[in-house]
Amino acid sequence: MKVQEIRELSEKERQDKVSDLEQEFFNLKFQLATGKIENPSRLRLIRRTIARIKTVQRENSEEGGVKAAAQAEA
Repeated sequence: MKVQEIRELSEKERQDKVSDLEQEFFNLKFQLATGKIENPSRLRLIRRTIARIKTVQRENSEEGGVKAAAQAEA
Protein backbone atom coordinates (compact mmCIF):
# COMPACT_ATOMS: atom_id res chain seq x y z
CA MET A 1 0.00 0.00 0.00
CA LYS A 2 1.43 3.33 -1.05
CA VAL A 3 1.55 6.41 1.17
CA GLN A 4 -0.82 8.35 -1.09
CA GLU A 5 -3.40 5.58 -0.77
CA ILE A 6 -3.00 5.64 3.00
CA ARG A 7 -3.48 9.41 3.15
CA GLU A 8 -6.73 9.08 1.20
CA LEU A 9 -8.21 6.76 3.84
CA SER A 10 -10.22 8.12 6.74
CA GLU A 11 -8.85 7.80 10.28
CA LYS A 12 -11.29 4.98 11.05
CA GLU A 13 -10.27 3.09 7.89
CA ARG A 14 -6.60 3.47 8.84
CA GLN A 15 -7.24 2.09 12.31
CA ASP A 16 -9.14 -0.87 10.86
CA LYS A 17 -6.35 -1.50 8.35
CA VAL A 18 -3.69 -1.48 11.09
CA SER A 19 -5.68 -3.91 13.20
CA ASP A 20 -6.20 -6.26 10.22
CA LEU A 21 -2.52 -6.13 9.31
CA GLU A 22 -1.42 -6.74 12.89
CA GLN A 23 -3.66 -9.81 13.02
CA GLU A 24 -2.24 -11.07 9.73
CA PHE A 25 1.30 -10.39 10.98
CA PHE A 26 0.61 -12.41 14.13
CA ASN A 27 -0.73 -15.32 12.06
CA LEU A 28 2.29 -15.25 9.76
CA LYS A 29 4.70 -15.22 12.72
CA PHE A 30 2.86 -18.24 14.08
CA GLN A 31 3.23 -20.00 10.73
CA LEU A 32 6.93 -19.10 10.70
CA ALA A 33 7.40 -20.67 14.13
CA THR A 34 5.68 -23.88 13.03
CA GLY A 35 7.56 -23.96 9.72
CA LYS A 36 4.46 -23.77 7.52
CA ILE A 37 4.91 -20.29 6.07
CA GLU A 38 4.69 -20.06 2.28
CA ASN A 39 5.94 -16.51 1.74
CA PRO A 40 8.27 -15.23 4.50
CA SER A 41 8.85 -11.93 2.69
CA ARG A 42 5.22 -11.05 3.41
CA LEU A 43 6.24 -10.46 7.06
CA ARG A 44 8.53 -7.64 6.01
CA LEU A 45 5.92 -6.11 3.72
CA ILE A 46 3.23 -6.13 6.42
CA ARG A 47 5.57 -4.68 9.06
CA ARG A 48 6.51 -1.81 6.75
CA THR A 49 2.90 -1.13 5.76
CA ILE A 50 1.91 -0.90 9.43
CA ALA A 51 4.76 1.56 9.98
CA ARG A 52 3.63 3.68 7.02
CA ILE A 53 0.07 3.86 8.30
CA LYS A 54 1.17 4.76 11.82
CA THR A 55 3.47 7.45 10.44
CA VAL A 56 0.60 9.07 8.53
CA GLN A 57 -1.58 8.88 11.65
CA ARG A 58 1.14 10.60 13.67
CA GLU A 59 1.58 13.29 11.01
CA ASN A 60 -2.15 14.00 11.06
CA SER A 61 -2.28 14.18 14.86
CA GLU A 62 0.68 16.58 14.93
CA GLU A 63 -0.98 18.82 12.35
CA GLY A 64 -4.10 18.93 14.48
CA GLY A 65 -2.04 19.87 17.52
CA VAL A 66 -0.24 22.65 15.66
CA LYS A 67 -3.53 24.06 14.34
CA ALA A 68 -5.09 23.98 17.79
CA ALA A 69 -2.07 25.76 19.31
CA ALA A 70 -2.18 28.43 16.59
CA GLN A 71 -5.88 29.04 17.21
CA ALA A 72 -5.31 29.27 20.98
CA GLU A 73 -2.65 31.96 20.48
CA ALA A 74 -4.87 34.05 18.19
